[in-house]
Amino acid sequence: MAKLFVIPTPIGNLEDITYRSVRILREVDLVLAEDTRTTRRLLEHYQIEARIESHHKFNEHQKAGQLAQRLHQSGETAALVSDAGTPGISDPGYLLISHCLEQQVAVETLPGATAFLPALVNSGLPCDKFVFEGFLPHKKGRKKRLEYLSGEDRTMVLYESPYRLLKTLQQLAEYMGEERNASVSRELTKMHEENTRGTLQEITRHYENKKIKGEIVVIVAGKPKK
Repeated sequence: MAKLFVIPTPIGNLEDITYRSVRILREVDLVLAEDTRTTRRLLEHYQIEARIESHHKFNEHQKAGQLAQRLHQSGETAALVSDAGTPGISDPGYLLISHCLEQQVAVETLPGATAFLPALVNSGLPCDKFVFEGFLPHKKGRKKRLEYLSGEDRTMVLYESPYRLLKTLQQLAEYMGEERNASVSRELTKMHEENTRGTLQEITRHYENKKIKGEIVVIVAGKPKK
């Protein structure tokens, strides 16, 4: 029976993959990878031989429907992986899953690594209720989104690149106040993991004269309730 497995992959430390994920990656007919080079390194680490095909944000609109139809007709099984974390969370995945369901291809998503959950829990900010924003708009709609989020009373989770971190922290402070508590997690699960907590002003100062590297998760406290 045709089936698509959505498999989270480690966000840094290669040990952060489940036994079940490794087994399924060995068993499927095809592995769909965001970057085939990155996925090959992971598969080689676990001595997995697999047929790999690229599936990324630049070709997913063209390929998703064709792939789903192919799986339906052939009865093959495939595993969808991104470079790190869970496919579909600020990564390609949604379109293929949607097309597979339309084609009556079974979809099964495995639990596993994703960057925002450890960053959220580790921030020390309330995590019983939160809103995941992913990446803020780079240009169009950015100001409007920041204005909207300034009134959000739940903890906010953002992804950011090292090149825009300072700008984002400065803008968050501008719209939400310099004294708003926040946390920045960088290089999670890796050797140089760093978690910086404090007010937006304090965190901005911390990163002002630093060379910033790695994937980044920004956690911001919600607007205080009166």
